[in-house]
Formats: sequence, structure tokens, C-alpha cells
Amino acid sequence: MGSVATVARQKATVLADAYGRILERPVVYTQGVALTARLQLAEIDESYPDPTSDIKMITGEYVDNPDEVFGASDGTANYAGVNWASLLADDPRYRSLLIATADRFMAQDDDGFPSVLDRDFRVEDMFFAGTVLQRATRLTGDNRHVGVAAEFVLECADKLLQPNGLYWHCLSSPYYWGRGNGFASLGFAETLVGYRGENRQNLIDRHVEHLSGLKSFQDPVSGMWRQVVDMPDTYTEHSSTSMIGISIALGIQHGWLSKDDWGEVLVNAWRGASDGITDDGGVTRVCVGTGPLASLDDYVVRDAVTGLDDRGGAMALWFAVEMMNCDL
Repeated sequence: MGSVATVARQKATVLADAYGRILERPVVYTQGVALTARLQLAEIDESYPDPTSDIKMITGEYVDNPDEVFGASDGTANYAGVNWASLLADDPRYRSLLIATADRFMAQDDDGFPSVLDRDFRVEDMFFAGTVLQRATRLTGDNRHVGVAAEFVLECADKLLQPNGLYWHCLSSPYYWGRGNGFASLGFAETLVGYRGENRQNLIDRHVEHLSGLKSFQDPVSGMWRQVVDMPDTYTEHSSTSMIGISIALGIQHGWLSKDDWGEVLVNAWRGASDGITDDGGVTRVCVGTGPLASLDDYVVRDAVTGLDDRGGAMALWFAVEMMNCDL
């Protein structure tokens, strides 16, 4: 086995051949994240062919017709599917699309709650909001965008984060779903990348409270997290491990987590995730698409995909790229 960075580069190259090659309608984060990760890979690996022209061909119809990107029934999972636009923002069409998408999070109901976010406080929205809004703020310098994400993730922490350091899926599904905890951790991390306001330390504290809880439930053999995080008899789940791993990697890179405290946790998570990436870009045990479920048993028996899968493959690619960025 080579070094962490070498293995990450190898896995990233394999995954980039399998994902980030299409963006279908409706636009959705599972494909959008992979486009973003391919662009990030090219930024840090000179041997990887620059995918910019390819990705501009894939995304051209959306920036040429921005009013037609989203349909009336689309929501935050769709909006998060354009985070690649931040890496192509030297083209004003891409810049405009990202900012217009971020502006969708700014509309408020009469009581001031963001109209597009779920009042049941679904953890998915923590990531969907954070990934778009922090990118818009970094482009424009307008802190109002990332400020919405910061307020929402803190409110989710107040309502959903439990004494064991884990998140419920939402208020109506008080269960510790694996990918749900991945959404929560990555939502905080993405928000912190762009947020510099007065609540920054509070954001870091609540984020670390969650990560500390997750650390205690990391499987000691595989390094992964499970479909139901606190149930050791449920399957180790790839997408949750990748998302939690990305959030730790971002924390080390940006300085709110120390390598001494979190490096081993991250390396173990990467070991588990990389072992589950096949030579054709397949991934092992990715929970299928899951909205709030009625019972704990529904999460326990939820099907998992092994093979090519946008949901797991995109996050695995992003995780590999962030591991290339970490000096471990």
C-alpha cells in the first residue's frame, strides 16, 4: 500500500473516469458534486487532464438557459447540484447561475424562515444550503448568503443534535441515520469554509461536538461509519464515511481541527472508504435514496447499492481529492 496521498490520487483518477461525466435533468447534487470534484482534482494534480472544456459542454445548456435549470417542483437537492459553477466563475454565465441559485435560499416566509428549507429540519438541507451559500459568499463577498446557512445549521444543532453527539434525521424521524450524519457534518464544514461572522466560534464548537460524537462510533476495524450510526450490527455505509471524512479533511486544511487530534480518525476513515472503491469506480454498500422514514427498523433494513452509484461515487471522489490536499 502506498502513501495516503498516492492511494488517494489513484482512487481519484479511477473515480473521475466513472463520475462527473453527465448532468441530467433534473439537476441534482449527486451528479453535480462529481463535476466539482473533477475540477478540484485538476487544480491539484497537474497530470490529470483539465476537464474544464468537457464540463462546460456538459453544463452549457444550463448556463445558456438559466431560467430553465430548475422546475417548479425542484428543491434544495437540485440547487446543490450547481456548486461546480463556483469553479468556473471567471465566465460570467457561471457566476450568475451560482448567485441566482443562492438567492433562492434567501426568500423568507412571513415569520422569517427561509422558504425553501424544510421546517422539519432535515439534515440534508444543512449540506444543500451550506455548499451553495458559502460559494456565493466567496464569489461576491456578500455575507448574507452564508449567514443564512450559518443560522440554519446552528438551529438544526439546537433541535436535532443529541447528548450522544449524533443527529436525528429530522424532527419527525428521530433516528441516527448514517448519511444523515454525513450531511450534518459536511453542512457545517462547508458553511465554515465561507463564514467569518461573529458566530464562527459557536459554529466550530457545535461542529466539533458532533464530530466528537461520531469519533466514538467509528468502527474500529474498518474505520467506517454505519447505516445507523449507533447500531454496530448495521452495515458499514460508504457515503456517510466519505462525507464525514471530507468534513474532517476540510477542518484540518482550514485550521478548525488539529492534525494531532483528527489525523488518525481521518486516515482510518479513508482506509475504509478506499478499500470499498473498485477498479471500475464502483463503491460498496451505499444506502439508497432515503427520505424521512417512519421507524428505526426502516433504516436498519434499508437497501444498499454496491457498484457504480452516483450518490456514493461522487462523495468518494470528493473525499479522495480532499485526501490529496491533506498533508498526512
